[in-house]
Amino acid sequence: MTPVPFASREHAGDLASSAFAELGSRIMPQFRLSEAARLLGVSDDTVRRWVRAGRLSVAADAAGRQVVDGAELAGFARGFAEDAPDPSGVGRSARNRFVGLVTEVVADTVMAKVELQCGPHRVTSLMTADAVTELDLRPGVLAVAVVKATHVVVETPGGAR
Repeated sequence: MTPVPFASREHAGDLASSAFAELGSRIMPQFRLSEAARLLGVSDDTVRRWVRAGRLSVAADAAGRQVVDGAELAGFARGFAEDAPDPSGVGRSARNRFVGLVTEVVADTVMAKVELQCGPHRVTSLMTADAVTELDLRPGVLAVAVVKATHVVVETPGGAR
């Protein structure tokens, strides 16, 4: 059984931060600088300084705004530690909810390992390969790790397709 990393990179248009479902669209996300700042727990100015210093690269979206590729932001987040607010607005009994970016997906035909960087926490979840496909998990995708007892459940904004 040889694990196969998922790393598709599609380019997407603008992602509206106000709608949880839009944040979880099924395309490779690009995050506006303000969204990247919120996910990393820093100010917009800090992200702009990182861009000027070459620590993060940016591109222009269809509207001409600067955006950071989700996969690049996920890699950057691995070394960065701040909690991001949970954008779901969903009430749950599970209190341990960690918002973060998928940093790695390794899958075979049956099982998969999904790694998220959630502020200072790296969370790893084992799940079926079908769940990875249904949630369209890949590096750079925004997800929420829900920890209840010994289970870690990974959710994406908007749910399964």
